[in-house]
Amino acid sequence: MIELLPLMISALVLGLLGGGHCLGMCGGLMGALTMAIPAEQRARRFGLLLGYNLGRILSYALAGFLLGLAGWAIASGPLATAMRIVAGLLLICMGLYLAGWWSGLTRVEAIGKGLWKLIQPLASRLMPVSSLPRALLLGALWGWLPCGLVYSTLLWAASQGNALDSALLMFCFGLGTWPLLLATGLATERLGAFLKNRNVRRAAGLLVMLFGLWTLPGPHQHWLMGH
Repeated sequence: MIELLPLMISALVLGLLGGGHCLGMCGGLMGALTMAIPAEQRARRFGLLLGYNLGRILSYALAGFLLGLAGWAIASGPLATAMRIVAGLLLICMGLYLAGWWSGLTRVEAIGKGLWKLIQPLASRLMPVSSLPRALLLGALWGWLPCGLVYSTLLWAASQGNALDSALLMFCFGLGTWPLLLATGLATERLGAFLKNRNVRRAAGLLVMLFGLWTLPGPHQHWLMGH
């Protein structure tokens, strides 16, 4: 666990810095979820929003575990290096997107559109949310919404070659996305404005690109770990 701690922190920070992207993808949903809560349930809004986000994060962890099984299966084979290269390149592309320098990564989100077409009708039936179980289930379904940031982080987590580690890293990533989306659901705008700031987005993008370089196999990893 101690050896995994730097990666857990990286996943947490990646989720937090990617909050601007999460706001664009799920911010509207959070607002709709809040407005759809019946008037007599408004006092329980915070608990329902927590339940929704917990379900979403658990979906990320499940996806990490499932893809991590594949990563574990090929961890000792020739495809392991290729997987790390793809993960690193995707993170670099995500950094370019977060910084506002290139938006090509959004095309990756088309990969999950077929699955989402099957899930979306089920999610719609859970609205309006009136109980914690419904909030958890809705969040679990919306966690499969096609997202380039999630896909990039998922491949990075799976490239560790351990299903449990991959699930834990995706859970930490989900926790990092929590503050902004929860604040959005509670109509708090200061954090959103901060993460939308151009300089903050550029700094976030550069840091994510460093994560990508760190993931790419090569002698540079020894230098990065040493610093």
